[in-house]
Amino acid sequence: MLRESLVGEVTRGRPLHTPEVPAGEHVRVVFGKKRFDAHDVGARYVMRKLVDAGMEVVFIRFALIDELVDAAVQEDADVIALSVLTGGHLVLAGELTERLRAAGLQDRLVLVGGVIADDDQARLHELGVDGVFGPGSRPDDIVAFIDEHAGGGR
Repeated sequence: MLRESLVGEVTRGRPLHTPEVPAGEHVRVVFGKKRFDAHDVGARYVMRKLVDAGMEVVFIRFALIDELVDAAVQEDADVIALSVLTGGHLVLAGELTERLRAAGLQDRLVLVGGVIADDDQARLHELGVDGVFGPGSRPDDIVAFIDEHAGGGR
């Protein structure tokens, strides 16, 4: 379980929902918002869709990159998702993928979503982001992407 000091006020380290599937047979997603990015309605909607699809989601609200990586390690996450609406996604994604590699989690699926210019998508992929979901992305497409690349857990 996550140390409470690392976790935002929303979940306090408990999953938003534990799907009714046997342990180890579902995808675990650690979902974070960067500090000072209070726009989370879209992120909450996506998380709800992930839960409805049978995934376990732990929401780390207003996280620093180190806190998000710590959560991914402690929760043994299959997917690390970062929502960014206020800019800085290139810097944050680079920092996230670098820290995930240092923690030995380079094999985990990394997603970045939010207000992301089309021109930045190629650079995000170069930084090691597996899936980029900008404005207009459908939550069902995010679910399908995760199912295709991390479906069923490891």
